[in-house]
Amino acid sequence: MNDRTALVTGANKGIGKHIARLLAAEGLTVYVGSRDRGLGQRAVEEIGAGARLLVLDVTDLDGIARAATQVDRLDVLVNNAGISPSLAPPADTSVEEFRRTYETNVFGVVAVTNAFLPALRRSPHPRIVNISSGTASLTWSTNPNPQFTPGSGGAAAYRSSKAALNALTVLYAQTLAQDGFKVNALAPGMRATDLNPLAAAAGDDPAEAAQGAARLALLPDDGPTGGFFSWDGTPVPW
Repeated sequence: MNDRTALVTGANKGIGKHIARLLAAEGLTVYVGSRDRGLGQRAVEEIGAGARLLVLDVTDLDGIARAATQVDRLDVLVNNAGISPSLAPPADTSVEEFRRTYETNVFGVVAVTNAFLPALRRSPHPRIVNISSGTASLTWSTNPNPQFTPGSGGAAAYRSSKAALNALTVLYAQTLAQDGFKVNALAPGMRATDLNPLAAAAGDDPAEAAQGAARLALLPDDGPTGGFFSWDGTPVPW
């Protein structure tokens, strides 16, 4: 164990739980952010030494504020919690679905990040990792790329929310750089999680993606900031 601490949102399952496990294995105390207390406690028990439960719903402002009072200092924040309600194109997606998706994937990230900034500022080496998506890359969505066939407008709410998250990654990186922060986004690739039926059926091992997130979470002081990286460390175009 060491004195570094991390918070991973949505860490009771999927990629988030694997990220929490990897950071705990590195000796960090890891707060397992989970909306559901029971599922979060189960994840804590599975991860083992170093894991701590933090009940946290990223869409609940009062709950976020309460959670932030329980963490005095934070070295790593991984904004992992996210939803993908459907694979519909924009013309077939309701405004309500857009709102619900952005509430978690965009506004939730802003709410959690801002609430925990005081704790992060107490760290000598603060790191923020935003779990994005390769499908949020406008370049990849309109040109040949290594991850998916371009030209589809499906999953509009999810993909556009992650594009907004990418923009926030850049803006946070620029405004926090003078305080020693490293803020980066990760494209984890399609993973076998319950994010949506397509991912569940065709995705690869989520543990592999978690390695990329852990790498960004533990960046040295000369590491990059304001970047967008694939799980294997290669840059992804915006």
